[in-house]
Amino acid sequence: MISKIFIERPRLAMVVSLVITFAGLLALLNIPVSELPDDIVPPEIQVTAAYPGANAEEVAASVAAPLEAQINGVDDMLYMSSSCTNNGGYSLSITFAVGTDSDIAQVNVLNRIQQAQSMLPTEVTEQGITARQRSADMLGVIFFSYEDEARDVLALANWVNINIRDALLRIDGVSDARTFGSHDYTMRVWLDPTRLTSLGLTAADVITAIQEQNIQAAAGSIGTAPAGKDQQVQYTLRAKGRLSTVEEFKDIVVRTNGHGGWSGFGTWPG
Repeated sequence: MISKIFIERPRLAMVVSLVITFAGLLALLNIPVSELPDDIVPPEIQVTAAYPGANAEEVAASVAAPLEAQINGVDDMLYMSSSCTNNGGYSLSITFAVGTDSDIAQVNVLNRIQQAQSMLPTEVTEQGITARQRSADMLGVIFFSYEDEARDVLALANWVNINIRDALLRIDGVSDARTFGSHDYTMRVWLDPTRLTSLGLTAADVITAIQEQNIQAAAGSIGTAPAGKDQQVQYTLRAKGRLSTVEEFKDIVVRTNGHGGWSGFGTWPG
């Protein structure tokens, strides 16, 4: 029996015990101990895009197909999954092998997105495509509520995005913070197809007019070169920026003609 050997040879038993003790001390001082060890959960990169006005089927054909065709096979990728919504939203989650550098993986995904942008609709590229490091598991959920019934969910969501969400994103280790059920301040323009047809206009004409007249542009200055030698004062011009009220959007001129007539949102020619 092994125990008989150590009973008959106490010095050998003492030496073995000392070796085990010293080995334990060395292991205690050199083996890393972490409450939250790294490289356990596979890194994940999430790609998001938006196609305003498109349904889920159109998003899948026009956005998901080109992006996934290019991103598929990126270095160290394990698998990916995507979802499309009827409000034009698109989300793609790419999971990489354990131990992959998430920063390098994000750069590789961004390079693949650049290759696919020429095949995407213009509306999608104008909205922008984002790729960020993000885990599918949520760390926590925080609920907010108003005691003042005069305020609606739009004001609450705006306050959370300004005061809470930005602060959470600055915390080390937090990849993203999202507001569920949020409502953003937007201006929705309703089009009357009957009047558009009678005026010879299309939805594209209205969109172009809004984009051209709802901009933040630099108006330049007065009194700068090549002004005369007697010019002593310079003025920086400030033009009216983006529209913010319903009345301002009603004043948008969609089209004019050579007889001084015009078509707009607020007043339609009879």
